Amino acid sequence: MSHIVVFKRYEYKYLLSPEDKKELLITLRGHMMPDEYGRTTIRNVYYDTPDYSLIRTSLEKPVYKEKLRVRSYCRVNEDDNVFVEIKKKYKGIVYKRRTAVREHQAESWLTGVSPEPYISQIADEIEYFRRIHKDLRPACFLSYERESFRAVDGTCLRLTLDENILGRTRDMSLTRNAYGDRILPPGNTLLELKTAGSIPLYLAKFLGSRGISRTSVSKYGTYYSNFIRTSDRTKEGGLLYA
Repeated sequence: MSHIVVFKRYEYKYLLSPEDKKELLITLRGHMMPDEYGRTTIRNVYYDTPDYSLIRTSLEKPVYKEKLRVRSYCRVNEDDNVFVEIKKKYKGIVYKRRTAVREHQAESWLTGVSPEPYISQIADEIEYFRRIHKDLRPACFLSYERESFRAVDGTCLRLTLDENILGRTRDMSLTRNAYGDRILPPGNTLLELKTAGSIPLYLAKFLGSRGISRTSVSKYGTYYSNFIRTSDRTKEGGLLYA
């Protein structure tokens, strides 16, 4: 029943204005096309420790960092498959290892209530992660509307456009509706380029001509900083980078 996926690639992020997005879609014609997911509302539940040690470490920009989340590409039922993912980043390279389990199995496994649903190398890695990071629990629900594209020529380049990025710390189930606090300023789109190599020349020219620079916006990091973290000083606004 399990679906095992392993990714190793570079991921580059850019913030786009509405006009930037319009011009980008024109530039993509003949080069990229919607992939098998097309336009979806992605739901994620990020797992963390009670003191949010995983995201706090990530925001310190270490050479190596990792996150654990459960993801679906639509609203699911308890018996539908969802992806349990470990996302690691080391020296700029992103490693994603994920496996599919039933929605109702994910939380009980990751919080230590029940054992691994099945045995596989990736399931064992997730179990090891769970044991090393004590008391993992659902910490943040993040959803966003995503348009996904793949290269027409069959190369490994993928491109995603994320809008309406919302976060919350309640009602954290992939069976629930997408709602919450807005993370990006209205009208902004987060562009992500995912590639095993360099960025194609036509995309590099587009980004350069419009003065669009790379960013390292962290969706979970921004939500943690602006809506979860508490301190004696005034809470900082804006985007967080990791």
